[in-house]
Amino acid sequence: MSTKTMTVAGIMSGTSADGIDVAVVQISPAKARPRLELLVHRGFAYSPALRRAVLAAMNAAATSTSELARLNWRLGLAYAEAVRATLAQHKELRLDLIGCHGQTLYHQARPQAYAGRRFACTWQAGEAQVIAAETGIPVVSNFRPLDMLAGGQGAPLVPLLDYVLFADARRGRVLQNIGGIANLTAIPAGAGPERVLAFDTGPGNMVIDWLARELFSRPFDRNGSIAATGQILKGVVAQALRHPYFSLKPPRAAGREQFGRDYSSRFLQSCRRHSRKGEDAIATATALTAETIAASYRRFAHPRLRGREVDFIVSGGGARNATLMAMLAARLEPMGRQLAASEEFGMPAAAKEAAAFALLAWQTWNQLPGNLPSATGASRPLILGQLTHGEARLS
Repeated sequence: MSTKTMTVAGIMSGTSADGIDVAVVQISPAKARPRLELLVHRGFAYSPALRRAVLAAMNAAATSTSELARLNWRLGLAYAEAVRATLAQHKELRLDLIGCHGQTLYHQARPQAYAGRRFACTWQAGEAQVIAAETGIPVVSNFRPLDMLAGGQGAPLVPLLDYVLFADARRGRVLQNIGGIANLTAIPAGAGPERVLAFDTGPGNMVIDWLARELFSRPFDRNGSIAATGQILKGVVAQALRHPYFSLKPPRAAGREQFGRDYSSRFLQSCRRHSRKGEDAIATATALTAETIAASYRRFAHPRLRGREVDFIVSGGGARNATLMAMLAARLEPMGRQLAASEEFGMPAAAKEAAAFALLAWQTWNQLPGNLPSATGASRPLILGQLTHGEARLS
């Protein structure tokens, strides 16, 4: 089938569970790879009640079916409201399609035994039929399962956007996103999509945010101001680096299952054996994020890019944490890498992941693959997601 230019809204709510990003992009077919232009980006914070419900459900040891059903429906309403609010402020926009990642409640990237079978599984909540009915616009959702059924880990999926936007004939590019989980995409100069390396490096803001809530009743450490007043507990960082996840080779994917509240609670206990100061715990968690990003780059990506001109481009909420950025810059400088912001390349840090799911929806609509097997580990490229047709609003 022939592709066409479309205006697509991407919806993203990440592992930090702080709210919803909507990115409206215009996507046009082109010979080598599609062209993408960001038209609008808006962010919407979760209400306190909705955020509590999301955090309670994430990787929960036990919950009720009624809670899960209500949360799935409520998130669908929240996503639809975010799209409608965006359109209300930008009346010139006419959407053709919506791509919704959903809110990950559980992601088990590797097979485990359950009820007599071994399998991997994932669940992104947010009822797509609610979004389609409330907006009257077709919705593509549920992007991860098919990749997993083909032997992949269902993540990361943002590398397709990284390749479309940032691949360069002469310069290598490293795209480091720091959300709740941090993930890295490395694109050698002149590389095709089959040579893209991408994987989750480990915790991004997740442990830092948990400690900020637990110790200071703040949703996050704004600009790294708390960490800046603390001391790094080097013994705790060294112990944390022995976590089995950091010995895995790509492809690898992480989430709250590895670095959520249980991990964060143990991390705090470890910090308190050395210091009772909350500032020291947050400084140490910030150092852990910086160290795992730098170590992942050094081990897996730097050998592919050594001796070449490389841009190290940072996006996500962590890019606004000055203390984290200073720690990361100090660790990358010996390898000849300097940090740049994705804004310098035309894509605001907070909009990138939402824009990625707009692109993935466009790929699905046009029956084009959305995963990069070199990133996810899947056996082949696949057309991802499920299409829910929009109807006129039913109420």
